[in-house]
Amino acid sequence: MPKSKVPWKIENNSIPSFVERHVGPDDDEIAGMLSVIGYDSLDALIDAVVPANIRFGGKLNLPEPLSELEALSSFRAITSKNKVARSYIGLGYNACVTPAVILRNILEKPGWYTAYTPYQAEIAQGRLEALLNFQTMVTDLTGLEIANASLLDEATAAAEGMAMCFALRKEASTREFFVSETCHPQSIAVIKTRARPLGIRVIIGDHRTWDFSTPLFGALLQYPATDGPIYNYRAFIERLHETHALAVVAADLLSLTLLVPPGEFGADICVGSTQRFGIPLGYGGPHAAYFSTRDQFKRLMPGRLVGVSKDPAGRPGYRLSLQTREQHIRRDKATSNICTAQVLLAVMAATYAVYHGPEGLKQIAERIRQQTGRLAVGLERLGFELDSSPRFDTMRVKPGPRRNAILAKATAALVNFRLYEDDSIGISLDETVSEADLHSLLNLFAEAGTALRLPHSDGATLPEALARTTPYLTHPVFNRYHTETELMRYLHRLEARDLSLTTSMIPLGSCTVKLNAAVEMLPLSWPELGHIHPFVPPAQAAGYRQLVDELERSFAEITGFDAVSVQPNAGSQGEFAGLLAIRQYHLEKGETGRNVCLIPTSAHGTNPASAAMAGFQVVPVHCDPLGNIDIADLTKRAELHARRLGALMVTYPSTHGVFEEGIKEICEIVHQHGGQVYMDGANMNALVGLCRPADLGADVCHLNLHKTFCIPHGGGGPGVGPIGVKAHLAPFLPGDPLPGCTEESGVGPVAAAPYGSASILGIPWTYIRLMGPEGLTHATKAAIVNANYVASRLASFFPILYKGNTGLVAHECIVDLRQFKKTTGVEVEDVAKRLMDYGFHAPTMSWPVPGTMMIEPTESESKAELDRFCDAMISIYGEIRAIETGEADREDNVLKRAPHTAQDLLAENWDRSYSRESAAYPAPWTREHKYWPVVGRIDNVYGDRNLFCSCVPVEQEELEN
Repeated sequence: MPKSKVPWKIENNSIPSFVERHVGPDDDEIAGMLSVIGYDSLDALIDAVVPANIRFGGKLNLPEPLSELEALSSFRAITSKNKVARSYIGLGYNACVTPAVILRNILEKPGWYTAYTPYQAEIAQGRLEALLNFQTMVTDLTGLEIANASLLDEATAAAEGMAMCFALRKEASTREFFVSETCHPQSIAVIKTRARPLGIRVIIGDHRTWDFSTPLFGALLQYPATDGPIYNYRAFIERLHETHALAVVAADLLSLTLLVPPGEFGADICVGSTQRFGIPLGYGGPHAAYFSTRDQFKRLMPGRLVGVSKDPAGRPGYRLSLQTREQHIRRDKATSNICTAQVLLAVMAATYAVYHGPEGLKQIAERIRQQTGRLAVGLERLGFELDSSPRFDTMRVKPGPRRNAILAKATAALVNFRLYEDDSIGISLDETVSEADLHSLLNLFAEAGTALRLPHSDGATLPEALARTTPYLTHPVFNRYHTETELMRYLHRLEARDLSLTTSMIPLGSCTVKLNAAVEMLPLSWPELGHIHPFVPPAQAAGYRQLVDELERSFAEITGFDAVSVQPNAGSQGEFAGLLAIRQYHLEKGETGRNVCLIPTSAHGTNPASAAMAGFQVVPVHCDPLGNIDIADLTKRAELHARRLGALMVTYPSTHGVFEEGIKEICEIVHQHGGQVYMDGANMNALVGLCRPADLGADVCHLNLHKTFCIPHGGGGPGVGPIGVKAHLAPFLPGDPLPGCTEESGVGPVAAAPYGSASILGIPWTYIRLMGPEGLTHATKAAIVNANYVASRLASFFPILYKGNTGLVAHECIVDLRQFKKTTGVEVEDVAKRLMDYGFHAPTMSWPVPGTMMIEPTESESKAELDRFCDAMISIYGEIRAIETGEADREDNVLKRAPHTAQDLLAENWDRSYSRESAAYPAPWTREHKYWPVVGRIDNVYGDRNLFCSCVPVEQEELEN
């Protein structure tokens, strides 16, 4: 392949282009892999893999590639259009200080942001410990027994709380959920979105005057209220419980260092955001929401739960607990479609609490409360009327006739307030507020020449009934690492316990774990991105608006759709939003009975869970022996449900990693019977530049930006899941979360902020600008080459399931391990754990086919890394053969007892039938650099039977050390 013909080369420049930096194999390595696969050229292979009738014939209409320097300069020009103002808007979003030690050692550290979801617990112990810190922080502060490992944002968490109450309701006929009018408006809007397809009636009212004459299954209360007052909800919740309803309390986590925790006054569920625990505003996200509840409800709690178990040596080991709760298991019976968490942000928030400790957090909270009280007194002395209720950080001021003058001065000073419909002004303070800020605020309200009088103290204390008396964050982890030296070492220790892309490839099928380039990540800490409140006046966010517009246009071009929304802040939320659009489209046409969603049996479990959430009845469609949708079965079911057919959910390439040649026919069958086609974009990394979902017949498609477009997995989050739609569905894209949004169509928001996790949208923007149209297409081709090379190398040792008509796979391949269970007792889990000894993360296990591994190498990995992985798998095949021949014991062998820790190898008595060397150094590269799991195989059954989901007790920790 002559290098001079490669379009992304920079002429007369010796510096490699970004495409060459991003794509692992160079031209010579691709040629070598093609010879193994059996093809003379890259184009010949692609022609054989991708059916001609679905190919995109042209070149993507995207800007030509930039160099890294040019891309950063262009992005700086965009972000400079944002105006960093002083925002006192509140609404659950507050400026905060991200300690530099956390910024540098977590957010900017590839060992943290390139790690994958901790499904292989033994090589994710650092991340899991940090998430256990998060859960402990949440349970301690909220006063409830159990918390998950974070959710997407506060509004989504509140909606999840409502859904959980709905699932727990005593009377099936009860469908009313009360929401206090003092809740954040964006939470109310998202709750309405979630309630509508489930047939839940949301009642907005004043909890102080509610007479309980209408039966409820639950209620949501804000603590403190969105406009500042701290209400005592104890009596209301007691009345609620008397009627067999449950209480959800949305609480400011920092305030709970001072206030009675919700669990102590009867809350059944507590939700909120940890954004002010060191996470930048970022124009709305990403931030880690929290969700805690009573132990008796744990099996219905959404999201992930980290727990403690043990390994064969009795060492404590962390793991994801109660995994039967995961949505890919429960499918349409799930109460939530969220199968992820905001891990990277949860780790930062938990570390903020670790760094400050209980006393430090309390001091921050008390300083904010004192400043709020002092400002309130100062405003009252100026003659303004304020509510007399106890408050934490927020006040509502009645400005009277001076309102316009005050707002004009604020605008000139780049100061933002919350503006209410009754002309009152809301002010929320935060930890960044200085004495100078307080004087400036008072000056904005004062008339010219007025003497400013800001008291040193307001003299107010919290009423006894509201003041916290119980201890929190008593575990040593929150009281040990308060110097930067100690915290730096602690974080490094945790990072070293994880396997990330800094160690080796992570070949998880359907997950697309490719590198997030440093140049894409670099702007994340720029203040023009991080210091923008999501509800600032539009003129202050012109840069963000341009970023969103350009990114949405790029996604529209790449997918072929007419309109795109980036609001969904996870793939699961993209699925939900896309299905809501389809549902509302049918309703607007008067076809209210179209509530059947056809879903292939091979689909990821979030698909049926999302369909059920959107009000659809799930009808499964069979797959044929080659892993394709059984078109005959699809036709039969489409005809059977023709009057009720609402949608088909399909993944392309298929869940089995094959380009189905019948995809256009499949879409046409659904359309002929009145349905819409939803395409799951999980496998978009095999399509970019080669095929466009809209051209295939899809009406809507979500993208996983943490897969194809390089937003980091971050150990399981953040993610962004935008949707693209054809023109007829464009009116039904998610609406704005604040009042006055486009609710005419009946489609509300699916996230708390207008553009979801806006601050990380610069990552895919930069990736697209660096790659250019030919570069993006080449990356797709390289991903297909890498997958077929791996399949070719492993085919002599393991059966490769589900190939296309030409005997090739798409961007991933499935290796079959089922035959070894019968001959040797070796199962897929044994191979996964043994790969850790070779320094690799296992591919996707037992999905979509039990007893198999689905391998996706991505385009980022070099031929050398692919060869190391293949060599490891082939070596493991040899270890399996040794059991088959009787050379190795059926029970006591390197596979059954993997992974092997350094502590195991250093044991004085080695009582195993194989050598220490074969256990620890199974391949040459392990002698050059060895990744050591810190625990042996964790006992999942023990962990679920003895559920423990907070920090390990001190005595047990000391025993371990």
